[in-house]
Amino acid sequence: MEQSEIILRAIGVLTETQEMVRRINGDADVDADVGDAQLGRLVTEVFPPVEVPVDATPAEAGQAVVDALMPAAISLVGAFAFVFSELAEVHDTGRSDITSTELLRTLALRLSNRDSDEE
Repeated sequence: MEQSEIILRAIGVLTETQEMVRRINGDADVDADVGDAQLGRLVTEVFPPVEVPVDATPAEAGQAVVDALMPAAISLVGAFAFVFSELAEVHDTGRSDITSTELLRTLALRLSNRDSDEE
């Protein structure tokens, strides 16, 4: 999965979470686990399955897991850090002409358009 796709999916997770928080704040009976759906799918798709040789020592098994999962973890954390930085920049400059939801939508469109242009 390309980094831009991971960022787009992170934006989707954040947007879904914002909506879930709005629903929870408006209705205490809303199922809070609903917001976990998109995050769970993203994690499942980003992290590869790990195969550890049956004869591996504990140290070798641990290293195999780290080697397999570290690139995905870095990509996922990087995606959320990028989105956070974009949101923080708008907040820190004191802009009130755009909401966080609008900014997330704008970022998603910008990334989608950039990906379309590269094809």
